[in-house]
Amino acid sequence: MPSISSHNGVELSGRAAWPARFADVRDEFIALRSTAGVHNLAARARFRLTGMDRVRWLNGMVTNNIRELGVGEGTYAFLLNPQGHILGDLTTYHRGEYLLVETDQTQADKILATFDHFIIMDDVEVSNISETLTTIGLTGPKAETLLRAAGFEIPELKILQVADLAWQQTPVTIVRGGGENYPSYEVWIAPGQADSLLKALQSAGAFPVGRDGLELYRVALGIPRYGQDIRERDLPQETEQQRALNFNKGCYVGQEIVERIRSRGAVHRKFTGFRLAGPLPAPGTKIQVQAKDVGEITSSALIPAPEGDQAVALGYIRREFGAPGKQLDIAGSVATVSDLPFTDLLKTQ
Repeated sequence: MPSISSHNGVELSGRAAWPARFADVRDEFIALRSTAGVHNLAARARFRLTGMDRVRWLNGMVTNNIRELGVGEGTYAFLLNPQGHILGDLTTYHRGEYLLVETDQTQADKILATFDHFIIMDDVEVSNISETLTTIGLTGPKAETLLRAAGFEIPELKILQVADLAWQQTPVTIVRGGGENYPSYEVWIAPGQADSLLKALQSAGAFPVGRDGLELYRVALGIPRYGQDIRERDLPQETEQQRALNFNKGCYVGQEIVERIRSRGAVHRKFTGFRLAGPLPAPGTKIQVQAKDVGEITSSALIPAPEGDQAVALGYIRREFGAPGKQLDIAGSVATVSDLPFTDLLKTQ
């Protein structure tokens, strides 16, 4: 097994850049699919929201329901502009005396600027606490087993629920991520302790996984990435991320457009998967039917599979052409519309 600590002599704890790969990317993907892969998610940004109006205010900013979160619970949401287009995505956790908002560092400046623009007379303070925590991820069917082997006492958790624990006399927070069929956990820890945790998880049997392996796994799961698969020109319902939307909450920025789309029944495009018989198309490649553009590719990957590597892609297509099994043309290659995730490519072998 490759070693985290000996990777080119680079210190990998804290907020250091995580390598593209430690071993063959196929082996890293197979570990994520069949056992568990350990990885550093240092590129996360975190904001602490305090003040008496924090829950009411954030509930009026994002597409999901913040008011109904219990202490220790989290929810995924979009941040929209008044025209209903997506400015960013984020996860909010109810931490008792404050709300913790988590997103990617690439979105941090835009989200902070949007928050600042809309805090007017509200009793809300936003602090960037990104430097105080880092995140170690453990992804795969044996993630919980390996966490326990590394010394964690994990309570039963729902998706996006957190628990504060002590590990080797170090305070940490455990978060359950993923889904029922594709488990993952995160450990929030002080940057100075991250290296010890990475080594402990690897000693317990976790396989170190770099950015390239994680990208293959993301595409196989069909999870869109903001800035690549979700852009500011996209509308929430086009992304097919129903988990980000709540239609029973009060008003929020952009709600009028979201509700108008729902009342009319559908949007013209949808985010979906494609299986390819040919080379991988680059992001932005057009999807065609009878030489007419009907969509575009946003991500693509060659996924290791027992019967031979499978070329797949993610992207948007007009709904009338988006039925699973529909054959299309992508850069001269035949492509077939597929449901997400690509479940056969994620089966434990």
